[in-house]
Amino acid sequence: MEKNLSALGFMSGTSGDGVDTSIINSNGIDTLNIKYNRFDPYPINLSKKIHRIKESISNMQDLLRYSSEIEELEIEITDFHADIANKTSKEFNYDLIGFHGHTIYHNADEKISKQIGKGVNLSKLTNKTVVYDFRQNDIKNGGEGAPLTPIYHLTLIKALFSENKIKTPISILNIGGIANLTEIDKNFKIISKDIGPGNCLIDKWIRKNSDKFFDIDGNLANKGKTDKFIFDQYLDNYYYSKISSKRSLDTNDFDISFAKGLSLENGASTITELTSKLLSKKIGINNIYLCGGGRKNKFLIDSLKNIIDNKVFYIDSLNIDGDYIESQAFAFLAIRSYFGLPISFPSTTNCKEPTVGGTIIKIS
Repeated sequence: MEKNLSALGFMSGTSGDGVDTSIINSNGIDTLNIKYNRFDPYPINLSKKIHRIKESISNMQDLLRYSSEIEELEIEITDFHADIANKTSKEFNYDLIGFHGHTIYHNADEKISKQIGKGVNLSKLTNKTVVYDFRQNDIKNGGEGAPLTPIYHLTLIKALFSENKIKTPISILNIGGIANLTEIDKNFKIISKDIGPGNCLIDKWIRKNSDKFFDIDGNLANKGKTDKFIFDQYLDNYYYSKISSKRSLDTNDFDISFAKGLSLENGASTITELTSKLLSKKIGINNIYLCGGGRKNKFLIDSLKNIIDNKVFYIDSLNIDGDYIESQAFAFLAIRSYFGLPISFPSTTNCKEPTVGGTIIKIS
């Protein structure tokens, strides 16, 4: 059995609002101790820059076209992460950093996934071993590069099961920018996939049509009225032809042009109900535990509950903060990568065989 290591994990999600940070202790297999979580918001100008550049990139050529702007943003984001790591190290000791970076382009069909963030720079700035660029080995091995959190979901569920806090089979639904589902059966076998938009369409609509970044608690959607014609047309013309067969998705797989002309509230209502409808089509029969920022959108969750028959719980009810599952996961993935353990599997990313991932930058 591998020894326990302490790792700091970073997650900067598609919302672009800031960085989640967690510290865990684990051997990367069957021990888990969550030590610390924190959130640091990006300055508004940095958040706007992230969205502006991400929304400018719709194909591989755009990565080259905007390379100088991407490079500048990459340095800025890395420096921001380094500052958090150095502040945190004054309170907590840790051995590794798991650095997700920020996804600016992901296309499973093209086998391209671009997370910006300079692992070498981060290692120098923090004097810590850094594991980053988690997706490339999986893509080289035939996978789609995502989702990568399922192996952490499995370890977390095993720990909760051993404490008699949950029963299997069970599913974890993470609603971030994209929503992904991990299904765990009675024998602890996992199947995982991205199942549709999470917050990405809702957030984009709110950013484009107001001075806010997201719909707090789904209050705007709750004030609006869903346009049934647009709702039905979107489902018929867009979803089934574009995303129904993919295992991993990107925000670029979706757009909000179909809602053009709607009021802020009616657009929010229509897009939120569409989001819940798309998610419902990929959910199995297990009890579901919710995590991720989207679980806080009451209108979205109530809409989802009205469609599906599953029992739906918040993972927070198990004394686990649902905001930090992904940052904890990248701390966990860093430990597994350091020990040479696979982080992706045929049942999670469609890779050909279990795949070790992550580039390791060791301190000299």
